[in-house]
Amino acid sequence: MNRLKGKVAVVTGAALGLGAATCQRMAEEGAAVAVLDILDDAGAQLAEAISGRGLTARYWRCDVSRESEVAQVIADVAAAYGHIDILVNNAGVAGVNKPTHEITEAEWDWVQAINVKGVFFCTKHAIPHLRQAGGGSIINLSSIYGLVGGPDVPPYHASKGAVRLMTKTDALIYAADRIRVNSIHPGFIWTPMVEKHLSGQGDLEAGRQATAALHPLGRLGEADDIAWGAVYLASDEAKFVTGSELVIDGGYTAR
Repeated sequence: MNRLKGKVAVVTGAALGLGAATCQRMAEEGAAVAVLDILDDAGAQLAEAISGRGLTARYWRCDVSRESEVAQVIADVAAAYGHIDILVNNAGVAGVNKPTHEITEAEWDWVQAINVKGVFFCTKHAIPHLRQAGGGSIINLSSIYGLVGGPDVPPYHASKGAVRLMTKTDALIYAADRIRVNSIHPGFIWTPMVEKHLSGQGDLEAGRQATAALHPLGRLGEADDIAWGAVYLASDEAKFVTGSELVIDGGYTAR
């Protein structure tokens, strides 16, 4: 229950799905959690629910595609909690599911602005606080599609490949500051994003069963499968882990 005791964690895209589970598990392990999202009602309700259990959480509205907003919110979190030790770059969107030649510039840019620039902005403005704290952990949510290809959602796959390499670059740049940077690569996890994606393919239940069958373990992942991976990477248990890819995919990429 004390794996993250005394640490302050900033989690983006935190109101639902993987972000919400990560906030809950990190708070249970002793972290003070900053819940960042643009879904005000869901974000505030999550923070209130965590606080109602005697744990520490507070909601901040933050559009990660806007640098000025990111800078202000991260400064506000540091002022409120005294320091920042952990950044979880979880905010992301799937974008359009079209062949590359049919995608508009605006459709492409929207995904990159959140999935790639969002990671850049949050990392950029968290680094001074992590340095001041004497080190810390940055956890970037990539995907199995940051490791392998797939014949769909090209903007999403490109963005997750970028996040994978950004992670390794920053791991090298900031290692001397004792700031560890790692990526998590989930398989298909049953979240609102995956549900929406599968709904767009036709029959939801048939799509869920077919997608589950892609994983050797024979099921979709759960949000907690990823959240516990984030807790590990944020904790001192992972003190010698940086520039790594934590693949949590039910065996999807083992083939």
